[in-house]
Amino acid sequence: MRIVISEFMSLDGVVQAPGGPDEDTDGGFAHGGWSHPFFDPEVVGGAFDDALSKAEALLFGRRTWQSMAAAWPERAGDPFADRMNAIPKYVVSDTLDDSELSWDNTTRIPGDKAVARIQELRGSDGGDLLTMGSPTLVRSLLSEGLVDELRLMIMPVILGGGKTVFPDDGALRALELVSTVTSGTGVHVCTYRPTAKE
Repeated sequence: MRIVISEFMSLDGVVQAPGGPDEDTDGGFAHGGWSHPFFDPEVVGGAFDDALSKAEALLFGRRTWQSMAAAWPERAGDPFADRMNAIPKYVVSDTLDDSELSWDNTTRIPGDKAVARIQELRGSDGGDLLTMGSPTLVRSLLSEGLVDELRLMIMPVILGGGKTVFPDDGALRALELVSTVTSGTGVHVCTYRPTAKE
């Protein structure tokens, strides 16, 4: 399986709370829902539809999983929501109990076993293992060299601080731009893949 990361991102690299004001206020973040003015169904929505259609499973950190688990089941009846609800899901967490995995088809991966288990999944046959949001998890995946593709929806807004998916370990990681499309709302949907190490 390929590990694919899909993120709403500001020009200054922030991915925190794109969906709503109360989604994630850690650090006093006050711009929740910042992606809404730039969403368009054709380009941005199309990018999400495309990513989900190629996914065989979803991979989340705990906080993003909890946010998604609270939202998607009640949207049943919409084709995108039905796919989100039916697809196998993995959540990396040391604090969730298996009895709390209320969202259908969810399997918990303990944090201390996450890298090894995700490496196993990546080595298996099948479609994409898609991660949305989950900045702490994505930073770990990038640090471990486990990301096969980054799909960034870069929005024309500067947020001045907040959570990012990029490691700050000083390591250089080269990427190639595979495709890009620009929406009428000024969103650059860019697909990057790591370049082969020389």
